[in-house]
Amino acid sequence: MLKKAAVLVASCGAMLVGCGTEAQSENDQIISNLIEAGFPADDIMVVDGAVYVGRDAHVTREASEEMLQADPRTAEQYRTTNLVSTSVTKICVVPTSQFNSYSRLSEGLDLAIENYNSQGLSFTMVRGSASDCSATISARTTSGVGGSAGFPKGGKPYGTINIGVGLQSYSVDVNEHVITHELGHTIGFRHSDYYDRSISCGGSAANEGASNVGAIHIPGTPTTATRGGSVMNSCFSSSESGEWSSSDRTALSYLY
Repeated sequence: MLKKAAVLVASCGAMLVGCGTEAQSENDQIISNLIEAGFPADDIMVVDGAVYVGRDAHVTREASEEMLQADPRTAEQYRTTNLVSTSVTKICVVPTSQFNSYSRLSEGLDLAIENYNSQGLSFTMVRGSASDCSATISARTTSGVGGSAGFPKGGKPYGTINIGVGLQSYSVDVNEHVITHELGHTIGFRHSDYYDRSISCGGSAANEGASNVGAIHIPGTPTTATRGGSVMNSCFSSSESGEWSSSDRTALSYLY
């Protein structure tokens, strides 16, 4: 997720190739899988040895392979083909000590967890580790004011969210918004304006890729996005409330 008018997600600095032949080979395979799944090549980037799509969604080899295996007939707000299994009933979100040292990031995490738990979903989220966690997400810090995460694989949410420490200078509501957004990616949400990032980011139109396996419309939600209309918009502003929109709630209810 990016701050409005920013160019790249905070955790994504200069583009780098993989470090070593094995890492490069795996990244080449991930990129090949993504292109076959329908993502445009110019939306795929390699940063610090990891492959990203949509500027802030990390894709592993396993996740890219699941996208290829999905049945396109299931295509009918937007989601990936990869979702969290019904066997996952408790997701533990574990912040690092550095994350906890930033008061607004820490409070934003609590509010983001509350956002999910308020919707009566098939899973609950809790802060911290526990013996009965079905899955665990590590909340870590990165530079800048954006964030990054990834898509589910193997029925589990993506295991990490990275939140920019620059958000400490923004309101708690903005922190809540960004963290809720990145957690949304971990359970399978694409950007609401994936087809035209300029809706929330400004600038010229940029399409992340309207693939019938990578960007599936969620029934009951709008097929078009509006600025400020969803927590899952690509970019955020300094006036975000951190709360779900009506279409966000519909999407969550439909999927989980």
